[in-house]
Amino acid sequence: MGVKTITETTTLLTISLYFIAFAIGVIFWGIQSDYLGRRKAMIYGLLTYFTASIIALIAPNFEVILMARFLAAFGIAVGSVVTQTMMRDCYTGKDLAKVFSIMGVALSVSPVIGLLIGGLTSKHFGYMGVFSLLAILSILLVSKAFVSLPETKQNTDKATLKNTLEVAKRLYSDATIWKYALLVMSYNVLLFSYYSFAPFIFEKAGYDSTIYGYSGIVLAMGSFIGSYINKKAIEKGYTSLQMMKYASIIAIANAGILFSIQNTMFFLLPMLLIVASFGIAIPNILSQALANYKTSIGTAGALFGLLYYLLIGTGLYISSILPTLAIVLVLFSVIAVLTTFTLKKQ
Repeated sequence: MGVKTITETTTLLTISLYFIAFAIGVIFWGIQSDYLGRRKAMIYGLLTYFTASIIALIAPNFEVILMARFLAAFGIAVGSVVTQTMMRDCYTGKDLAKVFSIMGVALSVSPVIGLLIGGLTSKHFGYMGVFSLLAILSILLVSKAFVSLPETKQNTDKATLKNTLEVAKRLYSDATIWKYALLVMSYNVLLFSYYSFAPFIFEKAGYDSTIYGYSGIVLAMGSFIGSYINKKAIEKGYTSLQMMKYASIIAIANAGILFSIQNTMFFLLPMLLIVASFGIAIPNILSQALANYKTSIGTAGALFGLLYYLLIGTGLYISSILPTLAIVLVLFSVIAVLTTFTLKKQ
């Protein structure tokens, strides 16, 4: 199988399949964390990812790689949903918001590190090197989880199908949950719509793809700044709802600024601040959304994750049919503001 046979279309296919599988993994591993416990669910999910990396490494054709990437996304989704569940097991209120902020700081840096390591590995060792590295990292994570990951599940009652259906009925009929899911969707569309529109903006301005690639560092800086500001604000006593309101105001103000200067490269500055609003808002949204679902937090987290992933998919589809990035940013920042200011302090 030669690398040259992999076209842009098939590459986009792998990305689409990856997100579909990730959403399925979120619901599966979240529910399993209530059935099996957090620790076992995490270990099994990471083992699934390791298995997928090995399959990709020895794949005889591209179709098998597609299957392996689907399995990999399904497995690694455990890192998102179970990690959040364990954090909610151990922390509440402001402490939980602070922990999510710390995680936000780390996550803002990790894409840059990942892209750098992945790019260098691919350049020197090709796709075989990339999958080898993923297999090594996954088995290291499995080993670490097996040796030192504690079980944080508070209640000893076994989850049942009946309980899962009851949680789903309660959660999906909860208007506040829908508001939080809309907020997660809005901020993710504000962030990810950039990747859809920016290449064309750079091309029209006469810049090549390398400059667009470097712009990812600007977004990482924005996320880092937002997460850091949020962490400090929570430490000083600001509530999560206050920070969410500030974030929505920052988002809509800078969407307006970007709308007025969208034909210049200065659009990166308000875009950085919009990403900063993402870094402020998301930790607080995630820390508050499931405050009333502590007794079945794994299942609730999975169901909530499924809801906002479906909404993100819908939002990104809507953004794809809108004519400019500026219009997308204004629309979804308006949604963020209106939704935030209808929330009540829990």
